[in-house]
Amino acid sequence: MFGPRITTVFRSKWRALWFAASVLLGVWFSVPKQGEKTDPAQQQAIEAVAGLVGQGQPAPAEKHVNPWAKDKP
Repeated sequence: MFGPRITTVFRSKWRALWFAASVLLGVWFSVPKQGEKTDPAQQQAIEAVAGLVGQGQPAPAEKHVNPWAKDKP
């Protein structure tokens, strides 16, 4: 596997925090910003993932209904 062993990462809470922070920073810098030019291979991968997650369409907004509210007569 890549990276450190799990038993060494979670030996202390500080090592776990450093590991989590490094993962978050890696994701932060690898995702392109909106409107940023991407190479064709990266764009194809983004479209493939978006197709897997709801065909690239946002979920329809549903009106929130409070289940604890009393019905008005």
